[in-house]
This record gives sequence, C-alpha cells and structure tokens, in this order.
Amino acid sequence: MPGATDNHHQPVALIGAGGHAKVVADAVLASGGKVAGFYDDAEDPAAAVVVPGATHLGPVVSAPAETRPLIIALGSLDLRRASIEACAKCAFASAVHPQAIVSPGASIDPGALLAVRAVINPGTRIGPHAIINTGAIVEHDCAIGENTHIGPGAILSGGVTVGSDTLIGSGAIALPGVTIGSNCVIGAGAVVTNDLSDGSRAVGVPAKTY
Repeated sequence: MPGATDNHHQPVALIGAGGHAKVVADAVLASGGKVAGFYDDAEDPAAAVVVPGATHLGPVVSAPAETRPLIIALGSLDLRRASIEACAKCAFASAVHPQAIVSPGASIDPGALLAVRAVINPGTRIGPHAIINTGAIVEHDCAIGENTHIGPGAILSGGVTVGSDTLIGSGAIALPGVTIGSNCVIGAGAVVTNDLSDGSRAVGVPAKTY
C-alpha cells in the first residue's frame, strides 16, 4: 500500500472519539496496531468502548502539534476537511481492517480507512483520508478522491472515478465508467448511471439530481 504508514510499528493518535472513531480504532487494533489516544472536544470519549482506558489527548484544535501518526476519525466530511488543512504538516497512517480484501495491485494513500469486509480490486487508487466503509466494494481501476466516503455496502463498478469530499450513501451503486465529481452527495440506495458534475446531489433509481 504505497504511502501508507505501517500501524504495527508505532501507535497512532485519532482525531475524533465518536462513533466513527470506534470503527477506525477497531480496524487499527484488529490489524495489530495500537491507539495512543484521541483528540476530541469531549473529555469522555465514546471510543473508549473499543479502547478501554483510552487517553484523552486534548481538544481537536491541539492535534496539529502531534508528532505520532494521525488518523482522522471524524464522521463529518466538513470536519474532516478542516482537520486535513489544519494538520497539513502532520504524518498520517491508514487503518486497514484485516478482514478487508485489498488487491496487491491497488494503491492506498495515507489517512484512509478500509473497514471490515471492504473490497478493493486491482488498479484502484484510494486517495488520502478516504473512507471505504463496511462491506463496500470498489471494483478494478477506480479512483477515489481525497476525503471521500464510500458508505457501507456501496458498490463502485469498474473504472468509476469519484472526486474529493464526496459522500456515496449506503448501498448506492455506480455503473461502470461513471465519473462523480467533487463535493457531491449520492443518496442511499441510488444507482448512478451517468456522469455527475461537481456539487451534484442525486437520489433514486436511476439517480437524478435535485
């Protein structure tokens, strides 16, 4: 996985300690890594359910001073983008659950999450800080942009391109060769049959913009 930090060698610090952080922490621990603690504005992190005794390292705004590898574990794409920009000089690790299936011919950039049972096929590139959530399938030769979230159970057929800061909802499907722009929202269960420009909002079968 070119560019990804090996979580087995150093503990990672997570930005965020809510529900999504539980998924990230679970992937790190399941792969044999360690979580040093959490940056979160709440002092009683919910993610302590996954990491008993998790250390509260400070509020989110203090994360840019962290010297250990970071993973952004916030669910909101807007909040994630703010942390990406604030932590531009930080080192980032990726979290790849051991039950994710990742082709050796795929490329995973730093900061990405590949959750349990995600499938990443050959020729695909997963951009920095992207989320490939539980059971999502990213077929061959896809390109997933920075800070994009492929929701649980979503399916991207071969040759699909997705821009940055885009949300592909749970169970959505993109047909082969489709391009979905940046800053898009694709509703849960939608079927994308045609290219969508930046900023599109689309729902339905076939997906229509609104």
